[in-house]
Amino acid sequence: MTNQRSFKTRVRTRMEKTGESYTTARRHLINRATAPAAAPAADVSPFPEPDVPPSPAPAAAQTERIADELIRARTGRGWAEWFALLDAVDATRRTHTEIARHLVVEHDVAGWWAQSITVGYEQARGLRAPGQARGAGFSATASRTVAVPVLRLFEAFADETARARWLPDVQVRLRTATAPRSFRADWAGGPTRIVVGFEAVGESKARVNLSHEKLTEAEQATELKTYWRERLAALKALLESDGDHR
Repeated sequence: MTNQRSFKTRVRTRMEKTGESYTTARRHLINRATAPAAAPAADVSPFPEPDVPPSPAPAAAQTERIADELIRARTGRGWAEWFALLDAVDATRRTHTEIARHLVVEHDVAGWWAQSITVGYEQARGLRAPGQARGAGFSATASRTVAVPVLRLFEAFADETARARWLPDVQVRLRTATAPRSFRADWAGGPTRIVVGFEAVGESKARVNLSHEKLTEAEQATELKTYWRERLAALKALLESDGDHR
């Protein structure tokens, strides 16, 4: 019984570190324990299951995704300074929306950066795992800067014909759209959805920030993160090679 309890503790410890599901973390630990002595250090099972794909790498923490220097350059403070300020107002007792609103109202942080700081803080204080939405579920995020005006970037999502050029064969059901700032839609009939924000970076350059929400597994979030990176890269290539074509 003691050994079983100890093993479960190891599984949960791995889950906390990697963001993996209980089943995935357990399989990795079993594989490690049964690997032959001469095997490399990687978690590779000596009895491979050809029908089971390898587990994707866990999602990176926000503080790893966004460098401290970049946060400081865009918001005036680094990660540690923002965390200290939020601790001072007991932000762990606040909702995600309340924290982000506090950053916008009290510290004049732009909306997207307020959201990014809030996610980083929630992860650092154990309120959510990397890739996981606050409270429950997971999300996949991606962003891209494109050398076109912000309205043009918005239209690439909001206009059905334009969207099909870089996001084909996918059912997207519009929920709300506010030109040229935001676009929300159900994905493939639901229950997941995409939430997209746009910000101008000068007159002829804009940034798209996308979050695919209401995902149920960390693995699904990792797969969709890769997918959206590829799709936004395709969008960038398409728009920047189009010139004035619409």
